[in-house]
Amino acid sequence: MTDIALEMRNVFKKFRRGERHDSLRDLLPALARRTVRRVVGGELRPEEFWALQHISCTVRQGEAVGIIGHNGAGKSTILKLLSGIMQPTLGEISVRGRLSALIEVGAGFHQDLTGRENVFLNGVILGMSRAEVQRKFDEIVDFSGLRDFIDTPVKRYSSGMYARLGFSVAAHLEPDVLIVDEVLSVGDYVFQAKSLEKMRSVLRSGATVIFVSHNLRAMADLCDRALLLNKGCLVEDGPTSQVIHTYMEQNRLVATANDAKDVFVESVLVRGADGPRFDYQSGERAFVEVRIKANRPAARVACVLYIMDNNYYKVFQISSERLGRPSRDLVAGESQTFRFALDLHLTGGNYQLCIVLFRHDIGHHYDKVEPAATLLVSSSVHMLGVANLYPRLDE
Repeated sequence: MTDIALEMRNVFKKFRRGERHDSLRDLLPALARRTVRRVVGGELRPEEFWALQHISCTVRQGEAVGIIGHNGAGKSTILKLLSGIMQPTLGEISVRGRLSALIEVGAGFHQDLTGRENVFLNGVILGMSRAEVQRKFDEIVDFSGLRDFIDTPVKRYSSGMYARLGFSVAAHLEPDVLIVDEVLSVGDYVFQAKSLEKMRSVLRSGATVIFVSHNLRAMADLCDRALLLNKGCLVEDGPTSQVIHTYMEQNRLVATANDAKDVFVESVLVRGADGPRFDYQSGERAFVEVRIKANRPAARVACVLYIMDNNYYKVFQISSERLGRPSRDLVAGESQTFRFALDLHLTGGNYQLCIVLFRHDIGHHYDKVEPAATLLVSSSVHMLGVANLYPRLDE
């Protein structure tokens, strides 16, 4: 018996950019052109584009595989192909076993039905029998944390409540393959942590998990393997830490389109005591080296460094001036380097490090890089918030 859970063989998917017809006079010729102009699957009409190209991969039973990439890279398209929502233009996809997917928030929910009724409806849609849903009902509701609202029509639910109930049903299907998209991020922090633990439980049962998320810390914790997509192509398939490193390198600052700036950020390097890296333990010291260069004379240049959490909330900011280094004037062609040392007293998560070149006396931005780097922080203690105050119990 094969241990392959799913496989994609040279998969392509194309979409057509939307056409708008304001009159029957425009619509009829368009329909005629589409009928006459037959194009084979591997060719593109002018209004079409490839969302995926040359995608081939095999996932074995019990693996946890993450998919990362920029918005528009093709992550959600792959998940919709795997779950059968869409069919590939070219290539073959095979999924073995019972599949459960959480891709769209509230997919399969009926607005006018209560949460209780939608649990049964969604469970049956996903492949459970009514008796199976009945047996797992209390467990599903308790996991979602929505018992007080279970007899309320879901049209009155928030998007977070939708996601919690939808994930709860999907996760209790006892699937052979569980597919989870970024929609999980709309849940609150506690529910996200509980959902990740549920996915670990699914893995321990021998099932396969395909996980798409911009939360790189969660992906590194859950997945041993990751796929990196870029513009619809699979550019790397390997250990998660290695693939995340490649993804970070793609995000490194490239000194382009800076000719119009008087002074610009030329490079940003983040390193630990052992050299450049992006993953740190909570409380560990990181060093940030910012190199800037002037195209033209620039007065009173200061460097501002700030950090944002995964919700783009600014959790820390400092400037070279506040650290006692006076702003200075630069002449054309001159470079300067700022070196910051940071003790990362942060809770576990991924954080965006950003740089601004600023003149404070007149409030002028010379350059802004957001983000300039991403930091993955790990903590051995589960904490909420962003600041690690090193909690302990006194005897």
